[in-house]
Amino acid sequence: QKQKSNRKMGRRPAKCSRYQKNKPYIRSRFCRGVPDPKIRIFDCGNKKASVDLFPFVAHLVSDEKEQISSEALEAARVACNKYMIKSCGKDAFHIRTRCHPHHVIRQNKMLSCAGADRLSTGMRHSYGKPLGRAARIGIGHPIISVRCKDANGDSVLEALRRAKYKFPGRQKILRSSKWGFTQFARADYVKGRQAKWLEADGNNCKYKRAHGRLTEKNFIRGSQYEEPAEEDEEEEE
Repeated sequence: QKQKSNRKMGRRPAKCSRYQKNKPYIRSRFCRGVPDPKIRIFDCGNKKASVDLFPFVAHLVSDEKEQISSEALEAARVACNKYMIKSCGKDAFHIRTRCHPHHVIRQNKMLSCAGADRLSTGMRHSYGKPLGRAARIGIGHPIISVRCKDANGDSVLEALRRAKYKFPGRQKILRSSKWGFTQFARADYVKGRQAKWLEADGNNCKYKRAHGRLTEKNFIRGSQYEEPAEEDEEEEE
């Protein structure tokens, strides 16, 4: 008699878990034994660069409501990072993965060895065991964001185009009008830095409110919406 092999079914393709059909199922004390996501690094490149150094930013935005596996997120990050290093250098950009895989994907494991045809039929709508993780995104949600200098803007668009082929569904590459990863437009950011109601805070900026206790730290000369007054010209002798 032939010995039965203990080989089991491998990982299913992403089309089996592409759509959001059920409630979010995350890891908890009731859901244990969940494998770690494949993507472990969400910020790569020159992530400690000042906010004033990289004004240009572009986003890879989803155009569908779907689920993206952690394997696809890692593959897109590697493809985008590899092209940016080759074209711009390792310290000329900052890539940030915006979505995190928290949703647990389940699979009903069945035997796939020879002579297991009668056993592999299984039942419909079976519960299954944790297989991997995926990120649940909607229409208009950013997946990957890259900031750099204006001279490297075309390289960022090409890097995001290559990363787009790692995902199912439709995505759009959008050139942002904001300054880096901040929430302020370019003109407002420059005006705020000159008027000192915006200050650099790592790779982002901090807004100084005009309300509250007046101290040396939050004191701003004049209104924050007015351009800084020019210093009086020196009197002629």
